[in-house]
Amino acid sequence: MVSMDDLILISVDDHVVEPPDLFEGRLPAKYVDAAPKVVTKDDGTDVWVYDGTEIPNIGLNAVAGRPPEEWGFEPTAFSEIRDGCYDVDKRVDDMNVNGVLASVNFPSFPQFCGQLFSRSKDLDAGLAMVRAYNDWHIDGWAGAHPGRFIPLSIPPIWDPALMADEVQRVAAKGCHAVTFSENPSKLGWPSWHQVEHWDPFFAACQDAGTAILLHIGSSSSLVRTAPDAPIDVMIALQPMNTMQALADVLYSGVLQRYPDLRIVLSEGGIGWIPYILERVDYVYQRHNSWLGRDFGDQLPSQIIKEHVTFCFIDDHVGIELRDHVGIDNITWECDYPHSDSSWPNSPESVMKHLDGLTREEIDKITHRNAMRVFDFDPFTHIDPAAATVGALRAQATHVDVTFRSSERLKNSPKASDINEVLRKANKKG
Repeated sequence: MVSMDDLILISVDDHVVEPPDLFEGRLPAKYVDAAPKVVTKDDGTDVWVYDGTEIPNIGLNAVAGRPPEEWGFEPTAFSEIRDGCYDVDKRVDDMNVNGVLASVNFPSFPQFCGQLFSRSKDLDAGLAMVRAYNDWHIDGWAGAHPGRFIPLSIPPIWDPALMADEVQRVAAKGCHAVTFSENPSKLGWPSWHQVEHWDPFFAACQDAGTAILLHIGSSSSLVRTAPDAPIDVMIALQPMNTMQALADVLYSGVLQRYPDLRIVLSEGGIGWIPYILERVDYVYQRHNSWLGRDFGDQLPSQIIKEHVTFCFIDDHVGIELRDHVGIDNITWECDYPHSDSSWPNSPESVMKHLDGLTREEIDKITHRNAMRVFDFDPFTHIDPAAATVGALRAQATHVDVTFRSSERLKNSPKASDINEVLRKANKKG
């Protein structure tokens, strides 16, 4: 059995709360005044302001280091969240104390696939913001600590030709991952099934060896069973977004059109994968005589396993069924600093899943699969002996992980309060 201290962990899904100086020195002169800015409101909260719109930092997106009873949806301030959320040096400290070697960091205020900038009044300015954001993320954030971050770009989603250009531009800077929407039709763009619309983007990703990441909520919507369903229902059913996205990707034909394309489904879990693989094969074998779908000489499940990577935070069933999921398709995530995160006890959490696994299986799940999918080799910068949980934690004895409370956030709206508001609103019609 591999010891916990000997694990090497790469998280394929974490998040960054962007620092206020993100755009400084990264924009053409004519767009400097149009850049998003952080403004402190009278109530003490910090918001980003762009094109006259306020985008708050929502407390639930940065709960690392906060008592769970203070979690909520209230806007917060930089002073109320952990420094590692937005300070790259402190983030590395928080990674070290959690034994995590490297991570992918999804955006926050621009939204998961940069859709904020698609709503720019001047789309030329929006494109400048996308490029500046990507330059900051690649050079200023990931570049500050080589080997510790897998760079991730956002796309100018309103124009597939511009998306293709940006994929190629950032690939030249060493970035081989891009966020995209699990369901672009929910954002007002053509769906996955309109492959021709997105062709320039998909072709560029294939040519550049760039993985396309689909995070739950990247359609700006979650599964809601009824107008008065409590928040718990939406949280429990979040993986259903990922299941829907997988079906769209499969039946859109994009994976046959682009045989080297890589898709990553972020924060959807893996326990449901064996069923959907069985289901799509059943549908194909049972119904294809009248549906006329052509998967060539492969079953749908084989196509999925060749192209799609999944990840988990806590998923004992999925690990037990790993042979059905595909051991080469499983990666791990920490989800720092969100509310589902296992920080600062990720190694302890992961170890509960590894009993009975071979060393090869463990290495694939904890880091090797991520290195392959993202064309990322941290060991060109960091000696493997210094990359283990034990070695990283030894560098972080100074890091304080005790909870830090906020008097203001103690009184923030709780789920029960929000559920009551929803019920009253629906009762009024």
